[in-house]
Amino acid sequence: MLFTRRTVVQAGGCAAAALAVGNGPAIPAVGASDAPRPGATGEALPLRSDTTTQGDVLAGFRKDHVCLFLIRFGEFTKARRWLGDLLPELSTTEQVARFNERFRRARQLRNGADPTTMAALWTGISLTHAGLGHLAQRDPFPAVPPGGTAEAFCDGPGARARQLGDTGPSAPDSWLFGAAADSVHAVLTLASDRPEQLEEVSARHRDSLRRAGAEIVFRQDGATLPGALHGHEHFGFLDAISQPGVRGFHSADATGTGVQGKPGTRLIPAGEFIVGQERVGQRPAGLPVWATGGSFQVVRRLAQDVPGWWEQARVLLKELKKSGAAPADATPRWLAARFVGRWPGGAPVATCPMAEKAVPPGADAGNDFDFHDDPQGWTTPLFAHIRKASPRGGLVTTPGRPPLPASALDNRRIIRRGIPYGPAHREDSGPADRGLVFVSYQADLVEQFEFIASKWCNNTDFPPARHPRPGADTVIGPPSPVCFESAAPSGSRATTLDFQNFVRTEGALYAFTPSIPTLRALAEGSLDNAIEVHPGTVLRPGDSLDAGSVRLCFETSGELALQAEDGHALWSAGTAGAGVDALFAANGELGVRDATGKPLWSSRTGGAPGARLLVRPSGDAVILRNGRPVWSVPTSSS
Repeated sequence: MLFTRRTVVQAGGCAAAALAVGNGPAIPAVGASDAPRPGATGEALPLRSDTTTQGDVLAGFRKDHVCLFLIRFGEFTKARRWLGDLLPELSTTEQVARFNERFRRARQLRNGADPTTMAALWTGISLTHAGLGHLAQRDPFPAVPPGGTAEAFCDGPGARARQLGDTGPSAPDSWLFGAAADSVHAVLTLASDRPEQLEEVSARHRDSLRRAGAEIVFRQDGATLPGALHGHEHFGFLDAISQPGVRGFHSADATGTGVQGKPGTRLIPAGEFIVGQERVGQRPAGLPVWATGGSFQVVRRLAQDVPGWWEQARVLLKELKKSGAAPADATPRWLAARFVGRWPGGAPVATCPMAEKAVPPGADAGNDFDFHDDPQGWTTPLFAHIRKASPRGGLVTTPGRPPLPASALDNRRIIRRGIPYGPAHREDSGPADRGLVFVSYQADLVEQFEFIASKWCNNTDFPPARHPRPGADTVIGPPSPVCFESAAPSGSRATTLDFQNFVRTEGALYAFTPSIPTLRALAEGSLDNAIEVHPGTVLRPGDSLDAGSVRLCFETSGELALQAEDGHALWSAGTAGAGVDALFAANGELGVRDATGKPLWSSRTGGAPGARLLVRPSGDAVILRNGRPVWSVPTSSS
C-alpha cells in the first residue's frame, strides 16, 4: 500500500546513541569531498557504503517503535550548537545497510522469524524550508522557479492542500501540525526495537532541545501492530510490499533492469531518491549544492476509521451481488482485496483472484505481475489502491492504443518509510485514535509525491478517457463514485458504487533530509545555495537552471547560454540552429551535441572526474576541480 512499509527489527551504527521515459546507470553523488564514488573501493554497489547520506532513505530504519519530534528552534546560534552535537548520532546509509544485511541472513536461518538478539537505535534529522533558512540565516534558494519542487518545498503542504485532496475533514484548519509552513523547523526521527530504549533516548533529546531553547511542537509515536497484524496497517493489509529497487544500492538481476531475487521489482536510477545521482532520462535536478546527497521527505498523519471502511465494504458488496457483478459466495474480504489490489496477507489479486493465497513468513508476497492482460480492470479494478498509486506495466493512457511499458513510470516512484500509530482495532473496542504515519522520500516533490497524489490517486479520471470514469483511489482517495467493471455476456458490466473516504489527513509536512556534510556546514552557519549541475546531467531545449542573478539555459534554438536576470545573454556557446542537447559528462566536460551526437562545443575540461559545474548567485557559471576553477564564464560585471 501507499501508506507505509512492513516493519522488521533492525539495529546498527548509532546503537550507542505526465510521463518521462529512460533509464541508465547511476552516477555518484558529488559536491562533498567525502562522497562515495563508484570504483573507488572496487565495490559493485557503491551506495551501500555511503557514509554521507542518512540511512532511512535508501536502507530504511524499519524499527518496531518510532518517535518523531517536530521541532521549532529558538535562537539560531543555540540551534546550530544543538545540530553540531547531534551529528555523531545520525545513522548513515552504510551503517543501516550493513546491519540490515546481517539481519536478513539471520532471518533466513530462522525460516522467516525475526532474530531476537539484534537490536539498536537509529537517528535521523530533516529540515523544513523555514528550518534551513533559520539555521543558515539566509534563503536556501537563490531563486524559486514556478511549478517546481523548490516552490512546493517553500509552500509546504498546507498551502497546497486543495491539489493534494486535503479538503473537508482533511483541510489544514483541523491539522495537528503543519498547517503553517513556518510552524515546524525540523523533524527528529528516533527508531528503536525496544520501547524502553526509545523512551529513554527520547527523554534525553527532550532535555537537549529544552537547553537549546527549542520547542517540541508535536510528538508523533508509532509502533508495529502486534501478533498476526505484524507488518500490517490498521485496515488489516500487509504493507509496503512493493518498494522500488535502487541502482547502485540493490543488486541487479540477469536482465539488468530488476532486483536480484525479487522478480517484478524494477531498478530505478538513484537520482529519483537521492539528489545528485543520475535521474531517469538524465534530467537536471536544478537544486542548490546543499541538496546534493539528500532527499525530500513527506510526513503525513493519516487517521483511519477501520470499522467504517469495513462496513462500507459489506454494504457495497450487497450492491455488487444484486447487480450480478460479484459471486454469490463473495465476502467483504473479497471486495476489500479489490479496493486494495492485494489480499490482506499480501498476495496480489492479479495472480490469485478467486481466493487468497497464503504467503509463508519471510517470503516475498509477490511483485512479478503487471496489468497488461487486465486493461478493463476486470480482475484488479482500475480504482484499486495499488493500481492507482503505481500503475505498473499495462497502463493505457489512450483507449485503443498500446499500453505504456513499466519503464515509462520509473520517475513516478517513491520510497515509503511510515509506521502505524494507535491500538489495533478489535470488534469489541470503541473509537480510538489510530492510523498511519506516512513517510516518503523522493528527489522531486512535484513530479513524484504530488503527481501520484493529484494525477493518479485523487483523480477520478485516471486511467483517462474511460466511460464511466474509474473513480478515485478506494483506500486514500477522496469520496467519489467508482466504477466496478466486470465481465458479462455482452462483454463488460459497469456497476457504479458510491465510495466514501475513511482516511483523514490530520497533519502534513514537507522537509528535506540533508547529507551529513550539509548538516555539518549548517552547524557552522554555512549553506551553499549555488545551483549544481551533476555529472551525467543532460540539458535539453527549454531547460533552465536559475541561480537568481543568472541562469544557465539550453534554449529552444539549440543555444547553450548564460543569461542575466533580465534575460539578456552574458555568454553563449554559439550552437544556435544545430545544438540538440548539452551534457555535463562524468569526466568533467561540458559539451553541446548535434542530432548525431557529434560535439559542437566543449568546455575542454575532460579528464577531470569529480569536477563540479555550478551556476552561482554571484553571477557566473564555473567548473571546479578540487575547489579550483578550470572553466568559467564571465560575471555580469566583467
